[in-house]
Amino acid sequence: MTTVLAVTTDAGLADLGKAIAFGVGVGLGAVGAGIGIGNIFGSMIQAVARQPELRGELTGIQWLGFALTEAVVFYALLGGLLAYVLV
Repeated sequence: MTTVLAVTTDAGLADLGKAIAFGVGVGLGAVGAGIGIGNIFGSMIQAVARQPELRGELTGIQWLGFALTEAVVFYALLGGLLAYVLV
C-alpha cells in the first residue's frame, strides 16, 4: 500500500483560502440579489392585482429596482476579484 503525502506551502494555502472566500462572497451576493429580485416582482404582481390602472407607472419603478438590485451581484464580483488579486 502506497501512502501519498500532499505537501502544501503557505502560498498555496493562502491562494486556496482566497479562492474559497471569493466563491462564498460572490455566492452570497448572488443569493441576496435573487431574494431582492423575487421581492420586487412579487410586490409588483400584488400591486397590479390591487390596482391595475397603475401598471404603467409601476413598471418603470419595477425595472429600476431590478437593475439596482442586479448591480449588487456585480459589486460582489468586483469586490471579490479585487480582494483576491490585491490581498
